[in-house]
Amino acid sequence: MKRLLTAAFVAVLSLSSIAAVQNTNSTTNKSGASAPAAKKRGPIFRATKDQIKQAQTILKQRGFYSGEITGKLNPDTRAGLRKYQEAEGLKVTGTLNRVTLEKMGIALTDKQKAM
Repeated sequence: MKRLLTAAFVAVLSLSSIAAVQNTNSTTNKSGASAPAAKKRGPIFRATKDQIKQAQTILKQRGFYSGEITGKLNPDTRAGLRKYQEAEGLKVTGTLNRVTLEKMGIALTDKQKAM
């Protein structure tokens, strides 16, 4: 009986060590090859409140936006930006990125210019 308990203990111990080795936090894909390291994102381009207000004014003048001039990128402003970007042949993102601001003739901040 003692031998049976010892054999069972050894089997459980070896299976748990195998499972622990397989469950390490490695960066391997399903084929076992190492996955490339995640790309580090650079700084995120953000429009200022004043730039958003200027964009909302332009969008309103062009008929792409009918909401209030709030300086906030709300869903209506994003929808207007998508319409504007499509009409101007820009990549349609619904965000106030550098290209959209420049196309609208809105000045960039020094920090935005450095990006």
